[in-house]
Amino acid sequence: MSDSSYTYDDGSGLAALAFLIVLLPLLLISLFAGYIISSFFLLKIFEKAGVQGKWRAWVPIYNTLVAAKLGDVSPWAYLIVVVGASVLSNIPVIGFVFGLVAVAASVVVAWRIGLKFGKDWPLLLLWLIPGVGTLIWLGILAFGSARWNPAIAPAPWANTVAADKTVWDGVPVQPGQQVSGPGYGGPGYGGPAAPPASGMTPPPAPGTTPPPPAPPQY
Repeated sequence: MSDSSYTYDDGSGLAALAFLIVLLPLLLISLFAGYIISSFFLLKIFEKAGVQGKWRAWVPIYNTLVAAKLGDVSPWAYLIVVVGASVLSNIPVIGFVFGLVAVAASVVVAWRIGLKFGKDWPLLLLWLIPGVGTLIWLGILAFGSARWNPAIAPAPWANTVAADKTVWDGVPVQPGQQVSGPGYGGPGYGGPAAPPASGMTPPPAPGTTPPPPAPPQY
C-alpha cells in the first residue's frame, strides 16, 4: 500500500519567520528609543520640580515612583496597583479591573503633575494618541515655559491610603504631605527648622553676639 499523502508548504511559514526576524529588532529599537526619550523628558521635569540627582530619571520603575510622589500618590500604592495589573492581566474580570485601576492611577498622577505646571486636564487627551501621546505630554511639561508650582489644592485622596506619606532624600516633600520623618524639604533639608526642645535656648543667628548668661539664682 502506498501512502500518497504529503505535507504541502506554500512558503507562508518561512515568510512569517522572516517577517518576525525583521520586525523584532525594529520593535526593540522602538522600545529602547521610547525609554530614552521618556527618561530624558522626566529628567527635565524632575529638575524643574527640585528633585536632586539626575540618575533618578534613568532608573526603570523607580523614575515612575518618583513621578507618583510628585503627583501626590503613594509610590507603594501605585507600585502595588501596577504590579497587580501585570500579574493578574490574564485572569478574566479581575485582570481587567486591575488594568483599569492602573490606567486611572497613571492618569491621576499625570493630572496632578500637570496642575503643578499650570496645565489643566484637557492636556491629558494627548494620551489618547497611540504610541507617542504620552511622549508629547512629557515633552510639553519638560520644555514648556511653565514653572513648577506645588502650591495647589490638596488632592481629593489626601486623607486616604493612596496619599503620599513617604520621604525620600533628594525628592521634595510636597505641600500638605503628612510625613513621619525628616526628608528633603523638611527640617535639615531646606525646610522650616525644628523648634528647640523645652528648656533649651535656641542658638544665635549667624553674625550676632550671643547674650550674656543669666546670673545664678540663690
